[in-house]
Amino acid sequence: MAAISVAVPRKGRPLEAVLDRLATHTGATDLADEVVSTLRYEKAVTKGSQSVEQSVYDRLAEYSTGNAEYTLYRDSRAGFPRRIVFDSMTWDLGDHEVHLVGREEPFRALRKHEFALGFDSADLVLEEVVGLEPDPLRDIADVNDRIDPLDTDVRVVSGLGDTVYHTLLAAPSVADGSLDREFVADYTGPVCISPRYERLVEAVVGTDALDGVTFTYPGEAVEEEAAIADAGLGVYVTVSGSTARDHGLVLGERLFPSETVLLENRHESGPVDDRLKRVLDPVETALPVQ
Repeated sequence: MAAISVAVPRKGRPLEAVLDRLATHTGATDLADEVVSTLRYEKAVTKGSQSVEQSVYDRLAEYSTGNAEYTLYRDSRAGFPRRIVFDSMTWDLGDHEVHLVGREEPFRALRKHEFALGFDSADLVLEEVVGLEPDPLRDIADVNDRIDPLDTDVRVVSGLGDTVYHTLLAAPSVADGSLDREFVADYTGPVCISPRYERLVEAVVGTDALDGVTFTYPGEAVEEEAAIADAGLGVYVTVSGSTARDHGLVLGERLFPSETVLLENRHESGPVDDRLKRVLDPVETALPVQ
């Protein structure tokens, strides 16, 4: 049986989206639910919102007892909480096995030619490799057109549909009329964003619209929505928008989907990888890989 190794995040929404897609295809929903619930529990332990008597070593041993289908790992990165995260898992697709391999940064693992296929947030692709142009980048389908072929061999195959959006938010005193890219183009002043999203915001708003704009960032231990309310205008990932409204903010244009995407290093993939792409992403939803 041929095996397909695929890089996936060690935790978070992108990993859950991958597990959900494979569980839907194979029917192994209980297994996916077990992994997701365990990782969410460990996140709560790390954040102090869940009390636990067992040591981390005892919990790891308990998770491993009698389990041959997946493994977990204790994150040991310097400067980070040592949280239990995803390590590896094997899915049986009949004529193929899919071996999910946890990586802190799957996109970068593909860029280094360690894998042919992987899953990561579309945000990371925008932050690292898309070209910045005067016109805005509006959709996942346009990402590959903005990737310099001399920069990387990795391309976006398609999204998994676990979509939340980078959204324009503004205080009512600032937003007058439509809150969209055209508003930003006419605006002069501060725009509050998360520090790591500077290139992403430049890509999805367009460089021309940002003339006269100064990026500001939330202070330590300050909620993004509160910081945006102080600045007057900002960009933040929203799900329902309820927290933004609690801070008195107006929700504007959805600028770009923050979505888990299937990535391919076109110089490493082969026929067996095409089999997995068909399983995960029907041909009518896939993007042309250039």
